Amino acid sequence: MTFKVLSSDLVPALTLAFSLVIASPFTLAKETDAAKLDGPLTVVGAERAGNADGSIPAWNGGLKPGAAAISANGDYADPFAGEKPLYVVERGNLEQYAKLLSPGQQAMFKRYPDYRMPVYPTHRTSTLPKAYQDESRANLARVTLAEGGNGLLGYNFGVPFPEPNQALEVMWNHLTRYRGGSARRSTASVTVQEKGDFTVVTNDALTAFRERVSDLDAGENLLFFNRILTTSPSRYAGEALVVQEPINQVEEPRSAWQYIPGQRRVRRAPTLAYDSSARQSFGQVVTDSVDGYNGAPDRYDWKLVGKQELLVGYNAFRLASKSLKYADLLKPGYLNPEQTRYEKHRVWVVEATLKPGARHVYAKRRFYIDEDTWQIMVSDIYDTRGELWRLYESHLANYHDVELPITVAEATYDLISGRYAVGYLSNEVRGKAEFGMPLSKSEFTSAQLKRLGK
Repeated sequence: MTFKVLSSDLVPALTLAFSLVIASPFTLAKETDAAKLDGPLTVVGAERAGNADGSIPAWNGGLKPGAAAISANGDYADPFAGEKPLYVVERGNLEQYAKLLSPGQQAMFKRYPDYRMPVYPTHRTSTLPKAYQDESRANLARVTLAEGGNGLLGYNFGVPFPEPNQALEVMWNHLTRYRGGSARRSTASVTVQEKGDFTVVTNDALTAFRERVSDLDAGENLLFFNRILTTSPSRYAGEALVVQEPINQVEEPRSAWQYIPGQRRVRRAPTLAYDSSARQSFGQVVTDSVDGYNGAPDRYDWKLVGKQELLVGYNAFRLASKSLKYADLLKPGYLNPEQTRYEKHRVWVVEATLKPGARHVYAKRRFYIDEDTWQIMVSDIYDTRGELWRLYESHLANYHDVELPITVAEATYDLISGRYAVGYLSNEVRGKAEFGMPLSKSEFTSAQLKRLGK
């Protein structure tokens, strides 16, 4: 298909490396070519070749198992530990690199004079299990968007749209991307105040995507189950939550149940969707901005802007190192640049604009989605006045032993208040996460929730 180029006033401060598309959702005829997935594209839909100047290499299969040591407690050694930054973006040279930064990323340099981004050689380390690749290839001919783009038809697992040409196809690739099939994982979330003080909240989570739920009924409207037990601090310890995530949340809203120790009973949770405050984020994160974006897309109009090159948090093994304490990472204003690693990668760009009459504290959002993993790497977030309010960034690593690209830290920066929230930290977690085990619906019932919370 032919892409049209957007006028420059729609993409301020960005030089697009690829042609861009202007199209309303559901107006383009679907054009796919299975041969591309074994040629110019990878099975999940990324461009196999590198970029013109070689700063983004060709994809050559990703990071292989055994690429670096893994300790018994789940500490992944950095396979690129010997590398030095190619350059460091600072306020003084911001203009030189502005085309590789989103407006929100650029705003960090204006908000914090000493902010910097160390940029390293790019490594396309993503690799996925063969079964997931095979399913993604098969999806090309069988998966379609449900009416309104609010769900998927003909979907089981894998990348639903390896050759997307609509905004919501790109977003569904993010929503359904491979996260291990199932996971038992302990992580911490933190809200850092303007002067740097913070409280760590720790959680044990059990997650099962539809392909690892052994007793799932055929055709059931389920994307995943999630069960979370809060373990610290003491004022939250024992709180437990179960979430059932449908594929189509307009047809069937997200269901959740919670257990509060002081009440000693399970009850339906308040609405956990859209712009309700995310658990224990103290208002810094809204529910549908966890993981970059989650949940129903029905309150926004979606536009596929195109693709570009962007500096993103990638191969963040050092940031996830268990030799570090949370205090080593969490500095006033932003994550410690001594521990972050940015690389240049190609991303899809999708813009969401709040529909007339719809309610949300975010009036516009622009998402930047990694072509190799379909993870939202960056999001620029605007308030109802049209002002840039927050910046979301994911820092990604590859658990090469289980072929899993995974977020090891996600940060949401408030560009006005100076606070920020960080999720998915595991630096002080002693045990190793588990992935891929088969699970049953019985693990995610209200009865199980009550037993867990005691």
